[in-house]
Amino acid sequence: MKRTAVRRRVARVLSKRAAVVSSTPNLRSEIVAVGQRMSSSGLSPGKSGNLSVRVDGGMLITPTGIPYAEMRAADIVEVRTDGRVQPGQRVASSEWRVHLGVYKARPDVGAIMHTHSLNATALSCLHRGIPAFHYMVAEFGGERVACAPYATYGSEELARFAVKALGPRSACLLANHGSIALGESVRQAYDRAAALEALAAQYARALQIGRPRILSGREMARVIEKFKTYGKQTPVKS
Repeated sequence: MKRTAVRRRVARVLSKRAAVVSSTPNLRSEIVAVGQRMSSSGLSPGKSGNLSVRVDGGMLITPTGIPYAEMRAADIVEVRTDGRVQPGQRVASSEWRVHLGVYKARPDVGAIMHTHSLNATALSCLHRGIPAFHYMVAEFGGERVACAPYATYGSEELARFAVKALGPRSACLLANHGSIALGESVRQAYDRAAALEALAAQYARALQIGRPRILSGREMARVIEKFKTYGKQTPVKS
């Protein structure tokens, strides 16, 4: 009985702590700012696309149906790990199941951005992923960016397909829909979404010219290893 009481007390403390983290105004404001950048940059036209950040006990995610230019920090929705939303909040993005599914499968992920960017979406409509036509594909952690099978938006099935297509990688396409990019932070998720769209545009252009030469698995493994230290500054020893 004593152990049960202790567990309940700990659970209450963690719940309060999670509420404090999830209600941080700066984090909500950052989600809005990056969402507005996502929209204005063309990564997700109109009201399309969504983004979230993992917090203790769940996530913060953009609401459905609100133009990014009009979105405010108070509009960001907190969704608990079990999918519950406290009364009085906005309605969460229709893709909240995809976001929660990825967070549950990938403890390393801190933020998710889902876009309907032009070239990535065009490739997804062909059910075509992005192979190793360029070494920068390795930036996403594998030899290719996979395309998940089609499923109705907002469904549990789509969440399962997305998790499987991602595997250990940080991006995937969603057939006849768009793409997903992951990061440790919402800004890193944005950067990866932008990099993914750039690669999709290059691949689409290459396909128009001819048949791209695909890099070997051995070369991609070498590049993936190099990316582990890419961009990391180390002090020069005197």
